[in-house]
Amino acid sequence: MARTTFSGPVASTNGFIGNIAGSGSITHGTTAAINATNTATAAQVATGWITSTSAAATTITLPTGTLLGAELGAVKGTVFDLYIDNSGGANTVTIAAATNGVVSTAGVDTAGSFGDLTVASGATGLARFTLMFSSATAYAFTRTA
Repeated sequence: MARTTFSGPVASTNGFIGNIAGSGSITHGTTAAINATNTATAAQVATGWITSTSAAATTITLPTGTLLGAELGAVKGTVFDLYIDNSGGANTVTIAAATNGVVSTAGVDTAGSFGDLTVASGATGLARFTLMFSSATAYAFTRTA
């Protein structure tokens, strides 16, 4: 592994930083609540964890690629994980795409798994979506858990 210098607080497990598989747990210190059908702001998505406790069916539309890319400082190759927590909700949450945000080819080809854009309520109401930027202003997303 190459030598790297950091400043500020950095947590590393086995030389890896961030949410690399097997590198340890991830804690989201800030979360965003969306409890009614709405478009998520780029700042809400940037928290990485959105909760919903709605009793009604809720659709969360992701922000445009331009807005989200700017918020995250994205470039081609940026990968970002977004968790949706509907464990306190009483109805389904559906994730929808916005301009310059599309469901990935894997999601389209396997709609029942990688393309499943609904998050059940209750104890099983957790999902992870991975957003992959093809440029600073466009992303594809896939359900990865």
